[in-house]
Parts: sequence; structure tokens; C-alpha cells
Amino acid sequence: MKDTDLYAQILGIQSPWRVAEVKLSVAVGEVNVFVEHDPAVALSCPKCGTASPGYDKRQRQWRHLDTCQYKTMLVADVPRVQCPEHGVITVDVPWSEPGSGFTALFEALVIDWLKEASISAVSRQMKLSWNAIDGIMSRAVVRGLARRESETPKHLGVDETSFRKRHDYVTIVSDQDQGHVLHVALGRNKKDLTDYYESLSDEQKSGIESVSMDMWSAYINATLEKVPDATQKIAFDKFHVARYLGEAVDKVRREEHKQLLSQECKDLTGTKHVWLTNPNNMSAKQWTWFRDLRESSLKTARAWALKEAAMGLWHYVSKGWALKAWKKWLAWAVRCRLEPMKKVAMTIKEHLWGILNAIILNVTNGRAESINSRIKTIKVRSRGFRNKERFRNAIYFHFGGLDLYPASITR
Repeated sequence: MKDTDLYAQILGIQSPWRVAEVKLSVAVGEVNVFVEHDPAVALSCPKCGTASPGYDKRQRQWRHLDTCQYKTMLVADVPRVQCPEHGVITVDVPWSEPGSGFTALFEALVIDWLKEASISAVSRQMKLSWNAIDGIMSRAVVRGLARRESETPKHLGVDETSFRKRHDYVTIVSDQDQGHVLHVALGRNKKDLTDYYESLSDEQKSGIESVSMDMWSAYINATLEKVPDATQKIAFDKFHVARYLGEAVDKVRREEHKQLLSQECKDLTGTKHVWLTNPNNMSAKQWTWFRDLRESSLKTARAWALKEAAMGLWHYVSKGWALKAWKKWLAWAVRCRLEPMKKVAMTIKEHLWGILNAIILNVTNGRAESINSRIKTIKVRSRGFRNKERFRNAIYFHFGGLDLYPASITR
């Protein structure tokens, strides 16, 4: 078999294109595959398909998968046509996406690697610049978002994740059923979530059954303004309530520990994590050791009891009974004389309507929290991101559930 025929089959080159020549340069470790267009075949505009006369040709080249140890480049004089409607425009080539300097097969390989490693690592392995690999990722995300079909998510999760330190966040909207990121906004203001809701049709917004979130006022106000019957759909997540309560317990512990140390008492020394650990995750030995602490007269023990009591109020199926139980807990919390716990109790009282929604709708923000955790892993693996746009691309790439590959590639 001739080398031109071999590469034509490998590359899937068909009429009106053909492989004209293959040149091996051992000195530079490179194979150049020259492809040409049959001049006898009429040209057409790649945008509208109208038969158009040729205008000129421009030589272009594309990086392809290596041939053994040799870097392989496709080289072609690509015709430009003069379309009556679109003007002078370059015709499409079957082996590459428009605007790319790589063949579709090469981009698919890079996409596969990017799913497993950071841009820097892939850049080193593929011997390409960081910007080149980032460009492949960006094009993949643009393709994926353009292909995404209009969906009507029933259960949304809204959460923020940190971009950098000092309260620099992005907003993540996810589909709680599919576990996919639907929207990434470059802040966490009201407008950042409003923009997502405004991208939905009235039918899609009416189809939303629940929106799980924390108690951030910007998210609440955006949802109340844009989602029909939002007061019955906003659900303040159990895990966020548990976090607020856990932070309050820790504040009580720190204050009490300081007082006890001044009296040369070390009862609370080294106990920080045990007060914050879910009892279900404790071993029998840990639970036995913890018994004397939790049954003591310590203020921290009272705060912990309040927290655990609140965590036991999420099993109700009747809104009336759930409301009665939470009111009883609030009365206890307000009388506890522990300022951190009283402060959290007032926050819970103010947002009790959304907590009751979460209980009755039986929804949590667990999927969103899981995505958030995996985003942090990607951020650590990448050693941070230069800007929020690249951070957003990485989130969509890894967690958007997108079809990322060039049109001619099936995975």
C-alpha cells in the first residue's frame, strides 16, 4: 500500500480531498502529510451551502496524532469562496473543527487526557503550550454548551464555591437529579442567579419543583423574584443548617475552654473535633469515651445537645407537626443562655419557612455539595486558575455533563 493511500485511510480523507504526498523528515522528527482539494469539484459556502466561485487558497496546517515517534502535521491549501451573502469565507475541512490548529482526533485525545490530569500536566505530555491545551478545553466547552438541549430541571441546587481567598466566589447552579452543572456565574450577587432564571422560559421556570440553597439573601431574593410560587419551593438545606449549628457549638466550646484554662481545668483540651463529629460516624469506643463529656454540666454539652436535637427534626412528613417540633426547639434554644446558639436560633426562626420546605419536599443540597467538593479537587490539581473565565470553563468541562468532542468523533 502506498503511503498516501495509508494516510488517506488513517485520516478518513475522501473526495473531494486526497492525500497528495507524505514527507518524512528524520532530522526534525516530523511527518508532513500534504492534502489537496480536487479543483474539478464545485465549491460552496460553508455557512449557507450556496454554490460559490473560488476566491483564492490559503495554506494551513494542523497537528495530528503522532506517527510512531514522529510528530505528524497535515498541510493543505484550503480554498476560500466568495459567497453572495457571506462574502469571502474559508471552506470547512473534514478532519478539523473551524478555527482549530489540530485535527479532530488530536483534540479528542487531548480532551481524554484533560479529564484525567491538569492542563499543565497534559501540556508537558503532549509537548504543547499551556495556551494551546487551554484553547482545546475552551473550544470543547463552547461546543458542549451549544449542543446542550433545552432542559426543564425539576430540582435545582444553588451553591457558591470559592475562586480565591478573601470571599471571592462563583455561583454554581446544578441539576439535583442529574448531578450536572447547569450554570456558572462569576459572582454571588442577586444578578448572578437572576441571569440564569432569565435564560429559562416561563414553562421551564414553572416546572421547577424545588431550589435547594443556603440562607444567602441574594439567592433567596433572586429566586423569589423569578420562580413562580418560590415560597413553596425554596429549601434551606439540612447540611447548611448543620454547619451553622456546628459553628455555634464550636464558639461556645472556645469561649468555655478559655474560661476553664484560666481555672487550670483542661476538660475541653483536644475535644474540638469530637463535638463536631456526627454521632453516626463514631465508633463504639469513641461514643463511650464521649459519654462523660456529653452528659456533663459543660456549656458546650448543652450546645451540642441543642444541635443534635435540631438534627433530629428532619424526618417529618406533615408540615404542621414539623412546625410544632421546630417551634418547641426554638423556645428551648432562645432560653439556653448561650449567645452563639441563640443567634443561630434567631437565624433559623427567620428562615423556618424554607427549612420546612426542605423537610416536606425531602430535598437536600447534597449533589451540589458533592460537586463543590470535586471542584475543589480540580482547583488543587490545577494549582489554582489565572482568572474566573478559565475556572468557569474547567467547571463546565468536568461537571457540565457536556458532549465535548468534535462532531466527527464518537465516544
